[in-house]
Amino acid sequence: MIKVNSPYISKEEIEAVKEVLESGYLAHGPLVDEFEKEFSKYLGVKHALTISNGTISLYTALKALNIGVGDEVIVPDFSFIATASTVVLTGAKPVFVDINLDTYTISHEDLERKISPRTKAIIPVHLYGHPADMDPIIKTAKEHDVYVIEDCAQSHGAEYKGVKTGTLGIAGAFSFYATKNLTMGEGGAVTTNDDKIANFVKFFRNHGQLRRYYHIQIGWNFRITNIQGALGLIQLRKLDKMNSRRREIAKLYDEGLSSIGCLKTPVQKKWAKHVYHQYTIWVNRSILRNKLSKYLQDAGIQTGIHYPRPIHMQPALKKYGENVYCPNSVKASNHVLSLPMHPGLRDEEVNEVIVRVKEFFRDSGMIC
Repeated sequence: MIKVNSPYISKEEIEAVKEVLESGYLAHGPLVDEFEKEFSKYLGVKHALTISNGTISLYTALKALNIGVGDEVIVPDFSFIATASTVVLTGAKPVFVDINLDTYTISHEDLERKISPRTKAIIPVHLYGHPADMDPIIKTAKEHDVYVIEDCAQSHGAEYKGVKTGTLGIAGAFSFYATKNLTMGEGGAVTTNDDKIANFVKFFRNHGQLRRYYHIQIGWNFRITNIQGALGLIQLRKLDKMNSRRREIAKLYDEGLSSIGCLKTPVQKKWAKHVYHQYTIWVNRSILRNKLSKYLQDAGIQTGIHYPRPIHMQPALKKYGENVYCPNSVKASNHVLSLPMHPGLRDEEVNEVIVRVKEFFRDSGMIC
């Protein structure tokens, strides 16, 4: 089976984790601190504070900005549910905005239509590893005096006009889930240049403790472990190399699939550095997309649909999804298909995927 995604783990990570296990120092410790310092330096941001996962990183960033009941937060309708559910968990209301169909990132035009006096923040998502177009978003946010929180769960190392994602808004939220470009198995981080936000995160993730058993605010246990710190450090030091391999794989796909009239390959804007968390194609007809997915599965090739349902159509968010008009988001859910993409893919495996996709469109007999 050629997997659609897979963590890229070598002997280095295994040895680093083994050393931690043998040390007996398993909880939040010096390797976590070291990772935070290296990650902040890598991004070019003042603070990078680890936290239990990507969902909690978004939630904590919102809480740090005192967002809650009565507030609205603008989110793209085409993303993982956590982009919106974290807003709901603060007591605020998610406002769903459509996407651009070239990059699958938030539409500035629709954002301008839906921003209101109740809006307190905008959460652009750098989906699939391609940055959102941040300049107009930041300009609008300044004009309306609202915050920008970047959802960087899929954009480790991606760049917007030469600047890494996670450093452009008031805060960034990262995930280190098992299949991310940088993994700890699970985990996340809040990035910011704002000292007040950083201090809030430090206390909020650790029961509000200023020192042991002295609590200055109500908080949670959102810490990560030394095991995760060790794993993250090795992954971070290899991140650029792993992203380069993803970009090489994307180039192979682009060259192999661009001649197929029934699909569109991903774009990379001139101002962007795409890190291809996913390699997501657009198949012209929904029925073709579904048949192609089945065909590849039968040939031993995994695929994914990210995402099969816009967020506003999720049953859990029905209350906020009424009268939402995001036609591009709905279209994308019916046409996108993610092909295998991870640094461990061999060229021959990528070529096998290309051959099978071409084979399907040659033999299917279906009209595009």
